[in-house]
Amino acid sequence: MSRPFKIEIAESEEELKKRLQTANLGNQKEKLIMLWWIKSGQVKEQKEIGNRLAKDTSTVTRWLQKYRTGGLHELLEMKKAPGAKRKIHDAAIAALSEELKTGKGFSSYGAIVEWLKEEHGQDMVLLSFIRHNLR
Repeated sequence: MSRPFKIEIAESEEELKKRLQTANLGNQKEKLIMLWWIKSGQVKEQKEIGNRLAKDTSTVTRWLQKYRTGGLHELLEMKKAPGAKRKIHDAAIAALSEELKTGKGFSSYGAIVEWLKEEHGQDMVLLSFIRHNLR
């Protein structure tokens, strides 16, 4: 048996039920149901939560620690991977979008690259951005 844990759940059972009904992401639902089980007294040990959710106890420990430090908001927060850094700055993207809206258009991809280089000092352009906005 794992040792019992002590945690105070600030939200009411009713509030957790409502949040659970409106949650769209599976990960958030698991976290909400974990809190509901604790609040309603259905579970007394982290191992039991892990078994019910098919999660390792280290995952349950991490979730509970997030809740302890930042409450429900931090527990449910979905972090995004940073991804690659943009090759073209925001001002150039906005200017290109406006230029494309004028209807004058560009004769080729090369013409867009040249325009960005002349107007905004941008030497590199993401082809996917251009293709997406030329449709």
